[in-house]
Amino acid sequence: MSLVKKSAHLSKSPLRLRRQASVCSDSLLRNKDAVKPYSEIPGPKPIPILGNTWRLLPVIGQYNISDVAKLSVLFYQEYGKIVKLSGLVGRPDLLFVYDADEIQKIYRQEGPTPFRPSMPCLVKYKGEVRKEFFGREGGVVGVHGEPWKTFRTKVQKPILQLHTVNKYVEPIEAVTKDFIQRMLEMKDENQEMPPDFDNEIHKWALECIGRVSLDVRLGCLDRNLSPNSEALKIISAAKYALRNIAILELRFPFWRFFPTSLWTRYVKNMDYFVEICMKHIDAAMERLKKKSVRDERDLSLVERILANEADPKTAYILALDLILVGIDTISMAVCSILYQLATRQEEQEKLYQELRRVLPNKNEPLTPERLNQMVFLKAFVKEVFRKYSTVIGNGRTLQEDTVLLGYNVPKGVQVVFPTLVTGSMPEYVSNPDQFLPERWMKCTEGPSYTIHPFASLPYGYGARMCLGRRFADLEIQVLLAKLYHSWSGLTNWSTCTNRWSIKSRLCTRLMGS
Repeated sequence: MSLVKKSAHLSKSPLRLRRQASVCSDSLLRNKDAVKPYSEIPGPKPIPILGNTWRLLPVIGQYNISDVAKLSVLFYQEYGKIVKLSGLVGRPDLLFVYDADEIQKIYRQEGPTPFRPSMPCLVKYKGEVRKEFFGREGGVVGVHGEPWKTFRTKVQKPILQLHTVNKYVEPIEAVTKDFIQRMLEMKDENQEMPPDFDNEIHKWALECIGRVSLDVRLGCLDRNLSPNSEALKIISAAKYALRNIAILELRFPFWRFFPTSLWTRYVKNMDYFVEICMKHIDAAMERLKKKSVRDERDLSLVERILANEADPKTAYILALDLILVGIDTISMAVCSILYQLATRQEEQEKLYQELRRVLPNKNEPLTPERLNQMVFLKAFVKEVFRKYSTVIGNGRTLQEDTVLLGYNVPKGVQVVFPTLVTGSMPEYVSNPDQFLPERWMKCTEGPSYTIHPFASLPYGYGARMCLGRRFADLEIQVLLAKLYHSWSGLTNWSTCTNRWSIKSRLCTRLMGS
């Protein structure tokens, strides 16, 4: 069943919709009498003193803050296409917008330094608690304005250039081969994976990030890896940091005024994360001084940054950001993709046939050219992101007063784009209830499908589009492609993945850089 109730049939092209949205917005701006005040936007009503924050508290609260995806669906079903969550103690209002045309308008109108919802706990950690370390080089996560733009300009070239990303196919393939071997070793007598298999995916993700960013194998896939190993502690620290952001930011923010127990644990966890990561980054820097580069593929991302940047702090902070946001985000995406693949026999067969055609010889290495031929594989991933993404959407902090859906929204409001919901709305996506990877493929025959270009944006859009998206896509594609070589050893897909309990582990959140 769809997340939302069907309404209008898709009969207008995205171009026509954009023109109509622009004309409508201009008309409203000219006719101020037609614009309704911000106070009339529907949403939960705040109460004196506690505002709406009480709704997010444990026991007495109305909403589960750890399940923002469900909250987004409930808001749309109860209030419609625009919902205001005001009266949040210590933070600006949140405005949920479920209109792809309005989402497009906000993205198109933003300047060179878009402001995302600020992640104040990470801002405080980088800007106050560890100011001596980060200084003005705050990185790309939890940083805004000119400091963000300056840092991103320094690092984005080697991360976003496709020809540079393609040089890492071989190293990621090597890590993935080791991971699949671990999968074969972990099968039990019923040919099933262990219930905590998602932890193994986290290890694979960290091993990939270490190999790409630092040119080092961290040993995450060692069968005898100790529970107290630094690799597992890095994973645990990154997961803790990301999964407690919503609790810190949307409940009573006492931590801003005095060190609460949760804030103290957050800082201690982040300190440990920085300490352990810096140990490996320092080691990578020392290796670089002695390294003789024979092939450009031997260069890590950090080394590419250092080749063009005099200040090594830039490379340090980039590596920290990549590890912090990359491990859990990629891992949960892979969990969702593998779960959907495990429960869809027809799509399994289509993917199998495509991979058999592109990679007829299991001993042939993957190449960028072969990956480009895997059209169905890429379409399958996009369709999973549309219906079952572990990232619910994106957002922006308005930098000027804006008219949205006929309401005057003031500067400073944080607008949330729940594309997990808009990607399932029939006015933007044809046949939204159906899982159809073919909707993303350019087909000359068969039915045609329509999807609004701003209805499903798992990586965001514009200047603050996810910095690591090309590497995330590459790692996912390589993993799915290499699974083909071991298909006969992993035949009981549905049974083994049903035991992962992935659905109960998925942590939806707003991410980006």
